[in-house]
Amino acid sequence: MEHAGHAMHVGHQGHAGHDMGLVDGLPMADRADDRDGLRLDRLHVPLGPVLTDWPSGLVLRLTLQGDIVQEAAVEAVGIGEAVGIGEVVENVEAVDQATTPPASRSPFWDEPFLLAAKGVRVSQGDAARRLCAAHLDSLGRFFAVVGWGDLAARARFARDRALAGTSAAELTALVSPVIRRAERSRTLRGLTAGVGVLSGEHARHHGVTGPALVADGDAHARMLVWLEAVGRGAATVDVSEALDATEEAVGPRGRIADGATPASQGLLDVLPCLLDGAEFACARIIVASLDPDLDEIGHVTMARTHHG
Repeated sequence: MEHAGHAMHVGHQGHAGHDMGLVDGLPMADRADDRDGLRLDRLHVPLGPVLTDWPSGLVLRLTLQGDIVQEAAVEAVGIGEAVGIGEVVENVEAVDQATTPPASRSPFWDEPFLLAAKGVRVSQGDAARRLCAAHLDSLGRFFAVVGWGDLAARARFARDRALAGTSAAELTALVSPVIRRAERSRTLRGLTAGVGVLSGEHARHHGVTGPALVADGDAHARMLVWLEAVGRGAATVDVSEALDATEEAVGPRGRIADGATPASQGLLDVLPCLLDGAEFACARIIVASLDPDLDEIGHVTMARTHHG
C-alpha cells in the first residue's frame, strides 16, 4: 500500500503531565494504554489537505497507537468545525487559497440537478452523463489508493470521454471492461472487503443518503454500487427527454435540495466512526470509498450566509 506523499507530521503531547521533549530536534511520541492494556506510543498524524487522490480541503487528525487509529477528527478546511472521536481539535490556522474548496460556485458534479430544481431544462442524458463521470472520478481515486494505477487511469479516461460528450455506445464500451475487471477481481476484494463497514442503519443515522447508504456494507460494497451506477448511466447519456424537476434530485453523493444539509456532510459525519479502530493502512481506502465532495458543503454554507 503506497502512502508516499502524505507529508505526515508527527505531533506530541505530554501524557499524564509529562513533557516528552525533543530528541535531535524531533518530537517524541507520548504513551497510553492500548486496547490490550499495553503501553504504546501515541502518534498524532494529520492527513491532508493536499494529497494525491484525496478530497481537496479535507484534513484528518489521527491519533495512532501502533498501526491502529484510536481517535480521529475530521476538518473541512475553511468551511466548518472539526468533529471527531474523543477529543475535538481546532481548524487548521492557515491554508493557501488554492487548497480551500471554492464555495462561491455551484458544485460541479451537482450542477445539472441544481439547475433542474431552479426550472432550467436539463436532459436526462446530461444528468446521467454528469453522474456517470462523477462516479468514474471517485473510482479513479479509489483504484489509485488501493494501488491499481492501470484501472485508475482507465476510469479517468472514461470520465474525460463522458464529459467530452461521447455517445452512449462508445462510453459503454469504455466502462464495461473496467466494471468487469473490478467486479471479478479477487485481489481487489481482498484489499477492500471488511474495510470501513457502514450499515444502512448507521448511515441513515448520520444523514447519509447516497451510494454509501445503498451499499449497506464495506468499501468493496460501495465500489460495487458506483460500478453499477456507471454502467447504468453510460447507457443513458443520449436520452434527450427532460429531467423531471418534480422528482427528488439525487446526485453522486446523495439527495440534493436547495438549502438542505449537503449529502457530503453526512459522509464527513460518519467518517470518524469508520476510522476508529481501523488500521492506519486502511484509512485512505475508507476515505476514498466515501469520497465526500467539499464543494457541496462550501456551496450550501455560502448560500446560508448570504440568505442569513
